[in-house]
Amino acid sequence: MNKTIRLLILFLILFWATPLMAHDVTSKDHALLANGDLWAYLWVGAKHMLTGYDHLLFLLGVIFYLRKTSDVIKFITVFTIGHSITLLSATYLGIQINEYLIDAIIGFSVFYKGFENLGYFEKHLKFRSPNLLLMVWVFGLIHGLGLSSRLQSFENGSDRIIHKIITFNIGVEFGQIAALIPIVYIISLIRKNKHYPAFYKAVNTYLLIAGIALICFQLILYLKA
Repeated sequence: MNKTIRLLILFLILFWATPLMAHDVTSKDHALLANGDLWAYLWVGAKHMLTGYDHLLFLLGVIFYLRKTSDVIKFITVFTIGHSITLLSATYLGIQINEYLIDAIIGFSVFYKGFENLGYFEKHLKFRSPNLLLMVWVFGLIHGLGLSSRLQSFENGSDRIIHKIITFNIGVEFGQIAALIPIVYIISLIRKNKHYPAFYKAVNTYLLIAGIALICFQLILYLKA
C-alpha cells in the first residue's frame, strides 16, 4: 500500500475516532485531583487537551492553512497566549460561563476554520476573511473559557489555588504539544503528495461537518440541562 495512503488512513482514523474519546470530566479525574498534588493537575491538564477533540480540530484547521514552520509556531503561540489568558483569569476570578454554550462556540470555531480554509468567505459571502492571526487569538480566548469551565468543575479547594491553575495550564500546553507534533508531521508528509489538494478539501469539509455537529450537540445538551 502506498505510504501516503497509509498515512491518510491513519490521519482519518485519528480524527474520526477522537470524538469518541472522553472529553468530559470523569469521576477518576475528580478523585485524582482531590487526593493528588500539583502533579495531578499537570496530568489532568495534559489529558484534557489530548482528548479535547474540539480544541484539536480547530488547531488542525489552523495548521492546514499554514506552510512555514515559523508560521505554525507563531499562530500556535498566539492561540496559546489567548487560551492561557482566559483559563488563568476566569478560573482565578471564578468567572463561570455555561459549559454547553461555550463548547457550542468552540464548535463554531471548528466550522469557521473549515469555512475559511475552503475559501468560502470569498466564494459565498463575497468578502475577504478576517485577519487570521487576530481570529486565532480571539478563538484562543474562547477556548480558554472552555478549559476554565472544566477546571472549575473540580473541587480545587482554597489551598495553593493559583499554583493549581498554573500547573493545570502548563499541563494543557504539554498536551497540546504532544498532540500537534504527529499532526504537523503527517500533514508535512502528505503535502508533498500530488493528491494533497483533494485531501485538503476532504479534511476541511470534515471540519465543516464536525463543527456543525458539535454546535448542535452542545445546544441540545444546553436545552436539556
